[in-house]
Amino acid sequence: MDTILVVEDEPGIARLVQDYLQRAGFAVARASTAADALAFVRAKSHSPALVVLDLGLPDLDGLDVTRELRRLGDTPIVMLTARGDESDRIVGLELGADDYVVKPFSPKELVARIRAVLRRGDSKAPRGETVRALDIVVDVPRRRVTVGDRQVELTATEFALLKTLAREPGRVFTRGQLLDAVHGVSFESYERAVDAHVKNLRKKIEPPSGPPRYIQTVHGVGYRFADA
Repeated sequence: MDTILVVEDEPGIARLVQDYLQRAGFAVARASTAADALAFVRAKSHSPALVVLDLGLPDLDGLDVTRELRRLGDTPIVMLTARGDESDRIVGLELGADDYVVKPFSPKELVARIRAVLRRGDSKAPRGETVRALDIVVDVPRRRVTVGDRQVELTATEFALLKTLAREPGRVFTRGQLLDAVHGVSFESYERAVDAHVKNLRKKIEPPSGPPRYIQTVHGVGYRFADA
């Protein structure tokens, strides 16, 4: 049973989220402070499958917690944000969060988004499925990516995005299509989230200087994987 760590300092919201997650078949651990959350994640025996992270914590900014969680590993993160915090959403995604839900939120939508993020990291795939494009190899069952002779660590969302693009080099994907591909379900999502994930992906796979070699921007439309 997957354990979800809920980091939320408002007891009522934390209980509501816990209740819905348990009904959905998840085990739930709770933390009301950043210190407790980071201690939980650092204890290797716990290994949460995903962290639901409120950005408004009493002891440390949630964006700093996101940064530290990414330093510790690639555990998926779904942020809980206030409605007016558009800049925080983008910064959070650029720091490596996988998705966000805006307060006030539907608990059912939160559960659906959590399931979608976990599916992105699910290692179940047709045996031997490997995507090759230019000198990038995406080993789908093992969730392993190599660029030339270099292995690259990606978050579940970055992996799903690269896999989608690399499967069809030259095809132009709109931001909406990429959102659908990585979410696995239809959400009304912020399309700039795709830009944040692409930015992170490029940092990991593209050459350090010059124009992007692999993921090309199609202005006014979206992105494509280079076909030559």
